[in-house]
Amino acid sequence: MKNTLADLSNHLFAQLERLSDEALDPEALAQEIRRAGVIDRIAAQVISVGALAVSASRLQGEMHPGQTPPRLLGLDGGQ
Repeated sequence: MKNTLADLSNHLFAQLERLSDEALDPEALAQEIRRAGVIDRIAAQVISVGALAVSASRLQGEMHPGQTPPRLLGLDGGQ
């Protein structure tokens, strides 16, 4: 994975394919279901961080000259 949203999407579809494998025995299916739950939670966090980055970028674009964004957003160039 190269850490892009397209890579995340591909990873999620690959997991869906593994869950759809009719050859899985019940134990292997249970393991894939647990794995899918973990992947789902991580994917949700990645998407949330992406949404925050978009919001931060919008905020930066809407700021008046001389205004500085909150340091927490990391838009200050790391200073």
